[in-house]
Amino acid sequence: MTTPRIPATLISGDGIGPEIMEATLAALDALGSPFEWDPQIAGLGGVKTSGDPLPEATLESIRRTRLALKGPLETPSGGGYRSSNVRLREAFQLFANVRPARTIIPGGRFDNIDLLVVRENLEGLYIGHEHYIRIEDDPHAVAMATGINTRQGCKHILRYAFDAAVAQGRKKVTVVHKANIMKALTGIFLETAEQLYAAEYQGQFQFETMIVDACAMKLVLNPWQFDMIVTTNLFGDILSDLVAGLVGGLGMAPGANIGADAAIFEAVHGSAPDIAGKGIANPIALMLAAAQMLDHVKRVDLADRLRTAIDQTLNVDNVRTGDLGGGANTIAFTKALVARIKGGA
Repeated sequence: MTTPRIPATLISGDGIGPEIMEATLAALDALGSPFEWDPQIAGLGGVKTSGDPLPEATLESIRRTRLALKGPLETPSGGGYRSSNVRLREAFQLFANVRPARTIIPGGRFDNIDLLVVRENLEGLYIGHEHYIRIEDDPHAVAMATGINTRQGCKHILRYAFDAAVAQGRKKVTVVHKANIMKALTGIFLETAEQLYAAEYQGQFQFETMIVDACAMKLVLNPWQFDMIVTTNLFGDILSDLVAGLVGGLGMAPGANIGADAAIFEAVHGSAPDIAGKGIANPIALMLAAAQMLDHVKRVDLADRLRTAIDQTLNVDNVRTGDLGGGANTIAFTKALVARIKGGA
């Protein structure tokens, strides 16, 4: 019996996006991809075709498929354009940003890293309630921002993180906050975490809380003391990039944005227009995002094969792109990876 294909939206993105997406699709095809793709446009491409970096056709596609793989998008400067990534999170209520960081190439500053950062994606200071107050002839004399965290929003992300910790066998969850200073805005997050753990998760994993500045310091002194970090939107934005730096940078960092009714998987690095079209981009972040996507649709078997093939291509075959100290271009790396996938079938 033929397994039904899984509808999914495909957004190649800007800059190096089409190159790394082509490489990722080649790897997925070699695995026997379960996805039926609906290609759509966003970012600068959306502005050129429809005057909107997030065209209605793209939104409608994701409403239908409830699943997307996305390359990096560039937000046009000027013209009042908001970040397409933020708009997507808001449009589909993608409340959880999930950023794994795992050492793939040994011998760097930090070996044997396996961390997961879970970031609240819709609240905090990122809601964008900001304005200026004019004083005399200075229209920007005072800048103000409002942050909002809700009890329900805190419960959403914390329950998601705690359930993921149990499902993945994570031994410790660190709840990161700044409740010593931001007593209300992040105090509600800390309070909700403590209450939820005591009521529903006691004893299923080790639970600790930590102030964000102490967490940043400890991550670079001894990252092995952490297993999973769950935190608010702004702190998660910062710490997830810090954690990516422990394993080689954003070129090795996939990301997932998860909601109740939709999920979008992405490379979290930028569009790198300076190297676009040169064929030298590292596609690993997007490939690892595709592995997260396979996990999400319960094809863990394919996800594990993809991650194993990436490991072997880098460390057994020693085929690496220039940013990883190798001499392979995007196509050469992809060919080596596809050969690994097919050889391990």
